[in-house]
Amino acid sequence: MFKNTRKNKFESGVIIGIFIIVITLIVYYVCNALRLGSLSIVIALIFSIATAWGSYYYSDKIVLASCKARPATKEEDLQLVNILDSLMITAGLPKKPDLYVVEDAQPNAFATGRNPEHAVVCVTTGLLEKLDYYELEGVLAHEVSHIKNYDIRLSAVVSIFVGFIVMLADTVSRLVFWGGFRDRDSDNKANGILMLIGLILLILAPIFGTLMQLALSRKREFLADSTAVELTRNPDGLISALQKLENDPNELETANSATANMYIVNPFKKNGDKGKRKKSSIWSTHPSTEDRIANLRNIRY
Repeated sequence: MFKNTRKNKFESGVIIGIFIIVITLIVYYVCNALRLGSLSIVIALIFSIATAWGSYYYSDKIVLASCKARPATKEEDLQLVNILDSLMITAGLPKKPDLYVVEDAQPNAFATGRNPEHAVVCVTTGLLEKLDYYELEGVLAHEVSHIKNYDIRLSAVVSIFVGFIVMLADTVSRLVFWGGFRDRDSDNKANGILMLIGLILLILAPIFGTLMQLALSRKREFLADSTAVELTRNPDGLISALQKLENDPNELETANSATANMYIVNPFKKNGDKGKRKKSSIWSTHPSTEDRIANLRNIRY
């Protein structure tokens, strides 16, 4: 457990470093294309560092705002609050996560934040309505496990970064399409290599960023499932919950491609999949539910 936590902290630092480099080169390319001269590298560095800082410290607020979540209260969500209070005794977290609720019919949940001291657990109203006590306990234990293992930092950082890179790439491509950039730097050979690298990253970064995001998500789900069983000593609750979540036909209205990997199950449903065995691929946000259930049934505690 401690080994995985240290690995997640290290990976988060590496990803932030890579992000700063990628964004710096992309913005440098844009600034050069706009003929901003020697200011280009200064603007690029300030922009990338400010974006990385904001994404790290405000990732939870960005995600909660995107899904229109509201704080949970004892008056409206007493069972939810009580279950989390019970899990805190066994989880050993330094601080109780803030609880939020999203008004949506699809049963789903996610955890986010930069560390266990600044963590958030968010569930949908569909989850509260459709799951019984032990199933809800299994889902909350899964999300608490993400916090305990520092998966939330890794997931939030990657999600915000990938979303930002995709948005930046889309904006620049539109400017290029409408003639916003011209080949006005052909006489400046000194910046040619950096310009070329920036252009290549502009094209490929969204693809590689998304693949990295999906691979990390699939890997961490198995560990969170196993840790959840350590906390509850009841694999049947989580197994039953995963089955209900998988079979629910509703789509999560507030989900988007940048945050889909954060949820306990994929919030996007594909028509025609019912009754078929779903297999994981490099484009999957989660391992298949069948594989996760098989893994849970093999756990010995």
